[in-house]
Amino acid sequence: MTTDFNGLGLSTKVIEAVAAAGYSKPTDIQAQAIPHVLQKKDIIGIAQTGTGKTASFVLPMLTLLESGRARARMPRTLILEPTRELAAQVHENFEKYGKNHRLSVALLIGGVSFEEQNKVLDRGADVLIATPGRMLDQFERGRILLTGVDILVIDEADRMLDMGFIPDIERICGLLPPRRQTLFFSATMPPEIQRLTSRFLRDPVRIEVARQNSTADTIEQRLVKVSNKPEDKRAVLRQLIRAEGGLTNAIIFCNRKRDVATLARSLERHGFSAGGLHGDMEQKARTETLDAFKANRLTLLVASDVAARGLDIPAVSHVFNFDVPTHAEDYVHRIGRTGRAGRSGVAVTLATPADGKYVDAITSLIRKDIPEVKPEGGAAEASTGPGETEERAPRTSRRTRGNRTEKTERSERQPEADRTPRAEQPPRAERAPRPEQPQRAERAETAPRADQAARPEREKPRRAHREDRFEEPSTSEGVDAKSPFGADGPVPAFLLRASKLS
Repeated sequence: MTTDFNGLGLSTKVIEAVAAAGYSKPTDIQAQAIPHVLQKKDIIGIAQTGTGKTASFVLPMLTLLESGRARARMPRTLILEPTRELAAQVHENFEKYGKNHRLSVALLIGGVSFEEQNKVLDRGADVLIATPGRMLDQFERGRILLTGVDILVIDEADRMLDMGFIPDIERICGLLPPRRQTLFFSATMPPEIQRLTSRFLRDPVRIEVARQNSTADTIEQRLVKVSNKPEDKRAVLRQLIRAEGGLTNAIIFCNRKRDVATLARSLERHGFSAGGLHGDMEQKARTETLDAFKANRLTLLVASDVAARGLDIPAVSHVFNFDVPTHAEDYVHRIGRTGRAGRSGVAVTLATPADGKYVDAITSLIRKDIPEVKPEGGAAEASTGPGETEERAPRTSRRTRGNRTEKTERSERQPEADRTPRAEQPPRAERAPRPEQPQRAERAETAPRADQAARPEREKPRRAHREDRFEEPSTSEGVDAKSPFGADGPVPAFLLRASKLS
């Protein structure tokens, strides 16, 4: 195996850029994939995260693109990424390793103005890096012609499957010329992706430098069992963060986007330098948060699985799984954010009693158990601090407003003389028989009863219950028992009104 980049067949410009970036020895996936890419063979590259898959296709593409010239709206190569962050990261790799080249690189991602992207496309793009949705939008607008694409790269193919991009990938492949070079790279290769590669690749070279779904030996994995209460989980997480002496920065993963925002706010209230990152944020906010974390202006990055794939942040010392991932493969990607490029890292997973089946699936996938540890004084800190009290206060007020709180307010408004115990109150008098309704003419001539309106609320007669209104009438009420309505009650007042004809 080649021990340096000189024997891989890369151009002089690329080797100089790699040396300037501080790299002298290729990784296993780079050493095996780069020569096949330069020979224009289709490739299926499988390697655990953090092994340098991005450079294994960026470096040979730069060498191949040194000859030729891009034309307007006709990119020469196309790289598809599942998320905006991964696409932006690949764009940074082209800028770093392609500084000796005069190549035009277009980045098509959502959340960015179409006008700026159109200017780059109109000038001609040698490399087009895009997410599937935005690329199809530009194609339907007539801004891109895909007939000149020579190399197609589908990065993080299993993530494409999880995010539902497979129909878009199939459509894009149908728009590309059949005689092209296709490169698949991923950390895992489920059966659905294998069937996909059989359709789009021609005699691919399979490169697998590590066992699928394995984790790096440089990562120390731990399992901490906690209760189901969110406030207890947050308390244990804070204790674990404070107890880690070698923590320089960390990524904390949550399964749901709303939990990302809640946990980030909770950590900030307790004095931690934390920020949130999830897919519903605006692109500008996502970029600023990620840049702040990379520049060490943020110590803790609370994120959804949008940060679990392919992000290259070499100095991450710890990864915390605040929620156990429901898909075992995501565990491999999450903890792969630490222990990169030979560095050591720590991955801590918080598991509730309901997460047992997910933990079993993870241990079955990685083929080893995760050692369980118990935080010192974890039960003591489960008692909430000031930040947790603020979070639960709104829920308590909403729960008690319908019963205890409103009853207390009514009792405070009630005069002291009326607060007589129920046993001491005199029994209510029997309700008087309901008087017969007067006709409209009589009601019009009757003056309003001012004395009744002026009476206090508690002195008004009790409203009749449903069973009281339908008692069987007697002849003493002025209604004949043999009336055509039988025993259903007195004749309604509207039937006794005088008609206009009479």
